[in-house]
Amino acid sequence: MKTKLQICIIDEHDDIENLTKLLKREFPEFKVAFYTNNIEDAYIYLSKNSPHLLFLNMKFIDENGIKIFRKIRRNLSQIIFIAESEREAIEAIKKGVTDYLLKPIKNLDFVILINKALEAINYQKTFTYSNSLQNKINIPTIQGFKRINIDEIIRCEADSNYTFIHLLDKTKVLVCKTLQEFENYFSEHNFFRVHHKHLINLDHLREYIKGKGGQVIMTDNSVVDVSVRKKNDFLYKMDSSN
Repeated sequence: MKTKLQICIIDEHDDIENLTKLLKREFPEFKVAFYTNNIEDAYIYLSKNSPHLLFLNMKFIDENGIKIFRKIRRNLSQIIFIAESEREAIEAIKKGVTDYLLKPIKNLDFVILINKALEAINYQKTFTYSNSLQNKINIPTIQGFKRINIDEIIRCEADSNYTFIHLLDKTKVLVCKTLQEFENYFSEHNFFRVHHKHLINLDHLREYIKGKGGQVIMTDNSVVDVSVRKKNDFLYKMDSSN
């Protein structure tokens, strides 16, 4: 029997039931593995489990919720936020959130976002890598694929719907994939998106320079901007890794 994809839902009780019914009807390949209307309970579950998809009501992301969410987000594959109002949705867009559902949830919007999440999940599976000492991945190219050691990737840089992968030997590989797709995959590794154009390997971070957003200097001496929006998350990440 094929293993179903796991879902976690953090929302109000009635809305959890509605989401569960929608999933059962439209996407039987998913299974609701856990649900709650308490962010602390969600943290306990997510600290031990890595579901393929998380539905998260934005009303639960208060100051305390943000701290908890920062700790658990590395264990997540795909996240769909739920907005209670248009005002909340606008605030989400300002923060760079693109995958959100506005209540009351429309069936078409729901199907579109779930299909998008499925594409991202399936894409992650196309990356083959080993947890051995080699820890390599296959990067698709026009000619076929290039096998690269993850430890040799210094940073990834967005160029429209393409991504440049900058390597330790100062070469770079152009891949016909978005930076978001690489961010999803490298979430299990020590990478962080410091800017909408830049995803860096924190193992190759040499220095941080203060500023409105600031800048980071990598081991290849490249200088990368840190966006104002990403600055606090970046500093929190670096502080928690000490």
